Amino acid sequence: MAWKSKSRDKNAEGGEFTGFLDKGVRFEGMLEATGVFRIDAQMKGNLLSTHSLTLGEGARVEGQIEGNHVVIAGKFDGVIFAKGRVEIQAKGVVTGEIHTPCLVIEPGGIFDGRCHMLAASESTKPLTIPIRAAQQG
Repeated sequence: MAWKSKSRDKNAEGGEFTGFLDKGVRFEGMLEATGVFRIDAQMKGNLLSTHSLTLGEGARVEGQIEGNHVVIAGKFDGVIFAKGRVEIQAKGVVTGEIHTPCLVIEPGGIFDGRCHMLAASESTKPLTIPIRAAQQG
């Protein structure tokens, strides 16, 4: 049975959250999620998700993410492998590498690292784009 709350019972795509790690939680290790999962905690390790994974504004995550649809509104340092798309929201900060066929960075979002845009077919070589965030003064 999926977890529900009055304030966060649906994600941006309209699916039910199957679980979450809230503020005040510190986690180290490997986390596997089969449904829509949200993290607002501090975490160090590997995240495996078959559906959608959201790092909320309170999230501070270091490690590796393997997922389908990844949304970053907090801070992430490491490597992301996404089969679907990666979204960096306005308050999101990503440092490291992103491997995905689709990358969306909202105004105000920060990405400092390398992006490997996966090609539609496996026979073509991936396109690698180095990106460095502009300093705001």
